Amino acid sequence: MVERDNPDLSVARQAELLGIHRSGLYYKPCPEDSFNLDLMRIIDEQYLDKPFYGISRMTEHLRNMGYLVNIKRIRRLYRLMDLHAIFPAPKTTWADKKHKKYPYLLRDLAIVRPNQVWASDITYIPMKHGFMYLVAIIDLYSRFVVNWGISNSLEADFCVEVLKEAINKHGKPEIFNTDQGVQFTCLEFIEVLEKNDVKISMDGKGRALDNVFIERLWRSVKYENVYLHAYNDGLELYRGLDKYFQFYNHNRVHQGINYKIPCQLFSLAA
Repeated sequence: MVERDNPDLSVARQAELLGIHRSGLYYKPCPEDSFNLDLMRIIDEQYLDKPFYGISRMTEHLRNMGYLVNIKRIRRLYRLMDLHAIFPAPKTTWADKKHKKYPYLLRDLAIVRPNQVWASDITYIPMKHGFMYLVAIIDLYSRFVVNWGISNSLEADFCVEVLKEAINKHGKPEIFNTDQGVQFTCLEFIEVLEKNDVKISMDGKGRALDNVFIERLWRSVKYENVYLHAYNDGLELYRGLDKYFQFYNHNRVHQGINYKIPCQLFSLAA
């Protein structure tokens, strides 16, 4: 669909003509055998309902359902899905010790305006014949999704691209909060924030509720869209998510913001 070596049209221009942003070009789903895909779908749904399930407990849950699995397989799938049980523990994310970590800035902070704090995270998205990863950036005051993207890998490139697009389109936040995952602590991601004079905040180890707002977003995206559609490929997934996020931002009322629509509150930043 996109010709990366086209001498006349840049990748960015081709994406613009196709009606997708560049982060949507990573649309080829990751392959897995059908048995693992079934397990990953069950794990994802159970994890959304009970995010405190670690690898051992999830293994027993699957065995009780009749699946002949061992802990080694489930540990591999947890890593592949980038899942981490939510409970106070020495290690809550797959971090790179070589990357600099930043302090948590949201403790006792009153979030009272749009573009004050943005937060970002990555989640696994099941598909009919594979899976992909979704990254989203949300404005915590309004719950407005300022940008998102999909990729078939956990490399940092697509996260950096989504961040750049968000700032170009909506301006910069005062604070940007993430976990300590390698995608958010890598030099390329940090440089974008520092060049825009954005304060960097990172969840501390064992802080189960730091990213609660974006975890609620994942629940909404999956139950209201992804689980209702057996998307066949990445482009179909991209178009389905694009339609959903338009609805989420501009039509869906949110109990957490007194049944307002995110765009109504985010528009205050204009």
